[in-house]
Amino acid sequence: MTLLKKLLIALLVIVAIIAAWVAWSIHGSPAEYTLNETSGPKPKLARPDGQTIPTIKTADPIGWKDGEAPVAAQGLQVTRFADKLDHPRTVVTLPNGDVLVAETNSPPRKVEGITGVVMGYLFKKVGAGGPSPNKIVLLRDGDGDGKAEQRFVMENPALDSPFGMAFRDGRLLVANHNAVLSFPYELGQTALTGSPEKLMDLPGGGNHWARNLLLAPDGSKLFVTVGSASNIAEEGIDTEYRRASIHQYDFAKKKSFEYAGGLRNPNGLDFNPYSEELWTVVNERDMLGSDLVPDYLTNVPFGANYGWPWVYWKNNIDQRVTAPMPEYMLDYVRKPEYGLGAHTAPLGLAFAKGGNLMGDKFQQGAFVARHGSWNRRPLSGYDVVFVKFDTRGNVLPNPPVPVLTGFLTDDDKARGRPTWVAFAKDGALLVSDDTGGVIWRVSAPGAKPAAAITPLPTRTAPPQPKGTGKFIMKPNADSDLMKPQQ
Repeated sequence: MTLLKKLLIALLVIVAIIAAWVAWSIHGSPAEYTLNETSGPKPKLARPDGQTIPTIKTADPIGWKDGEAPVAAQGLQVTRFADKLDHPRTVVTLPNGDVLVAETNSPPRKVEGITGVVMGYLFKKVGAGGPSPNKIVLLRDGDGDGKAEQRFVMENPALDSPFGMAFRDGRLLVANHNAVLSFPYELGQTALTGSPEKLMDLPGGGNHWARNLLLAPDGSKLFVTVGSASNIAEEGIDTEYRRASIHQYDFAKKKSFEYAGGLRNPNGLDFNPYSEELWTVVNERDMLGSDLVPDYLTNVPFGANYGWPWVYWKNNIDQRVTAPMPEYMLDYVRKPEYGLGAHTAPLGLAFAKGGNLMGDKFQQGAFVARHGSWNRRPLSGYDVVFVKFDTRGNVLPNPPVPVLTGFLTDDDKARGRPTWVAFAKDGALLVSDDTGGVIWRVSAPGAKPAAAITPLPTRTAPPQPKGTGKFIMKPNADSDLMKPQQ
């Protein structure tokens, strides 16, 4: 055998070994725990399985046929509020009942390294790799039959991967991937005209580009989510400046600051109607295996930190992170309140409040849209669930209750992927489906509007005692200590 033939054989063996390794890596190891075992206040945490190439398991999109719909939980009914939309993501109901839907996608992505190539391939495979439509669609149900018979497409050159939206005092606030804009807008208006005012700049793009908005109940503050640029700051911790956090913008001061941090990719925001606390859902880190790390639902006190990228679930250190961990970090990192299952990708969040039409079974809790996994075997998410709370605003240790399922076929094809949840003015739950291009309407037939929720009394610090604040010591002549010792 000649030297050339030996070299060619050796080269083929090496290529075969590399191909086999890549194939095994892509296939990955299946989950050892059920989805419910990685859910709840105390989810099971598997041993970390660090990966160079992530486990890959996707659901190819096939869409919904005419007449098809997801499977609603017993006692609920699901219908189409609107369909034939172009990648609908966030849903916001205006005070007059009009429903705004952001048709959007990520800005152009930089494809770098093996992970970048894999991610780019996966986004295209599941139907999320196209250019952003950059539109806001207004849906109007004028006759109250539960279906939007009117739609108006609102375009504006300033829209750039728009996501979060909020209405405040004749202004429509929109979160682009790189800034929060304020457009002049009156209720009933069906076009988005004029040049917006920029309220604040945001770190643009990144692996997590979606920026959500939520107004404080009194309208004085605005909460803004910003996801991380990477999985675990592998591109350097400096690239994560102002990311993986929730910001607060003050309208009176026209300034913003970081409200809470260490949140890899926060999305849905809402206020707990009992405690009036801010809550969010978060997509945790990848490439530690099919069982790690559980995504979660949690309250977000001011100044809270949830550990990303160094720590997950309070005291579990991610040994892959090369950036030095801040000193004493384990002393102040908070544990999330409730696991939503590994790699379920929760996006939308809406608490059940007064006036909703979801029936007695779906009160006292939060609805969560779980967009679905791409890196877990078997697939997880692809549903809308309900997480139960008690009347004091505390999450209960129950598994998530299915609300809408059937987005996946028996052979793991995706008819759709639930993305966002919001309540219509009439109290029905609206669910956006970006893959299916549908806004679903869910309600309990015959249900009466739920009673209004009275928040718990606000606890305040006791009043300061009166006085000068000075402490003066005087000798006590009657004390035995003052008498001469015998």
